[in-house]
Parts: sequence; structure tokens; C-alpha cells
Amino acid sequence: MTTARHHEERQEEADRPGATPSAPEVADAADAAPAPPAWRRYLPIIVLAAGLAAGYAAGLHDYLSLSMLAEQREALLGLVDANYGLSLAVYFLLYVLAVAFSFPAASVLTIFGGFLFGWLVGGVVTAFAATLGASAVFLAARSAFGDVLRRKAGGFLNRLADGFEKDALSYLFVLRLAPVFPFFVVNIAPAFFGVPLRTYLIATFFGILPGTFAYSWLGQGVDSVLVSAAEAGREVSVGDLVTPEITIAFVVLALVAAIPPVLRRLRGAGNS
Repeated sequence: MTTARHHEERQEEADRPGATPSAPEVADAADAAPAPPAWRRYLPIIVLAAGLAAGYAAGLHDYLSLSMLAEQREALLGLVDANYGLSLAVYFLLYVLAVAFSFPAASVLTIFGGFLFGWLVGGVVTAFAATLGASAVFLAARSAFGDVLRRKAGGFLNRLADGFEKDALSYLFVLRLAPVFPFFVVNIAPAFFGVPLRTYLIATFFGILPGTFAYSWLGQGVDSVLVSAAEAGREVSVGDLVTPEITIAFVVLALVAAIPPVLRRLRGAGNS
């Protein structure tokens, strides 16, 4: 009787106007709330894909090349001398958009930065711009596809994702330092493995610093290469500037970055 009367009193109190709903009622209301429309999840990635398509349609790939730098180097240097701050801001914005839209011009733009602003200023500005642009791609991919892979993935991918989440910083350092992985792929891949944004930012910024300063240094001294190529009547490519020694150095850095996670995995296997 006491229990029934207590239940009736609680029901009357819940029915009273202005009464605070109980926790189960709040949970039920949250479950019953309509889910946001799917287009909101995919809107950021659609915008970035549209930006990439627009860039190709406008022929930006013809302008972001070492051949164009060879032809317009005097005019570009004159613009920088006349409007240094504005030129640096335009370069920063252009780099952010190029990376966010996954336009394949990161290496060439980094060389541009070193040529126009010097290896130190160009390298620092490029590192911040590349990190910001890469974060935009990461967030867009995580919003659109972040949960899809984990729901549909098999055992191997789930184990890979678990390992990535446990040691994401080291994994990302390896991916950033290794020269065999395309930049835009490394920008997107962590979105599928639940990497926190803070970890992504730290690993991206510091992981790209060696390559960024290396390419900026190449850009600072590229003028003589451009002149020689113009006199010989041939075009210059990034491959003409990147020596085997630079590639080997990147591989060694990636191997060094891979040591900590490998050791932790071996210790974990030994303890089990």
C-alpha cells in the first residue's frame, strides 16, 4: 500500500505543470528527438570537393608550377618587395585553401614560399598554413565518414584503428615524416580512426616541419636552377630539386619516429 501510494504521489507530482522531468524522461525525449539531416554531415566535404573541382576548372594547376615560377619570378619578387605583408598574407591564404581543397600543389607552393620569403619565414608560414588547411580536411572527413568505417570495418581494420587510437601521435609522426605517403592521404586517413583534433594538430605541425623547411630551403636557392633550365630550354620539375640524400633523410626520420610504437608493441606482446 505504501509503495502504491508513493507511486501515485510521484505520478501526480510529475503531472503538475512546471514540474522537472525525471532522468529517464529526459533520456527518452533525447532518443525521440529527430536526428540532424544527413546533408549537414556531408556539407563540409562537398564544399571541399567543389573547391577542388573549381580549382581544376580554373586551370590553377597550370599556374602553380615551377615553369610559371621561372617565367614570372621577377614580377613576383617585385610584388613581394612592394607589398611584403600583403604578399605574405595572400600566400598564407592560398596555401590554406590549396591544402583544404586537396589540390596537389603543396610541394610547389612550399618552394614558392622559400623563393619569395626566404627559407625561415617561408617555412614557418607554410607550416602554420599547411596545418590549418589539413585540419579543415580532417574535420570535414570526420564529420562525413568518421563512424562509417568503424561500423563496417572487419577485424583487421578494427585492430588497426584500435592501435592508431592508443598511439596516434607516434603513428601520425611516422606518416608525416615518411615521403612515400601523399600529403592529402595523410590529411584524411586519421579521420577514420578516431584521432583527437589536438593530437592531429600537434603531430601535423611538428611532423611536417622537416619536410617544410627542406623544401623552403630548396626554394630559396631555386633561382639558379630556374635560370639554367631556361637557358637550356627545358622545364624544371620538383624531382630535379629533390636529391636522393633528402629522400633518404626523410626515410631515416620516419624510421626513428616508428621506434617508440614498435617498442611499446613488443613490450605489450612480451607482457601478455
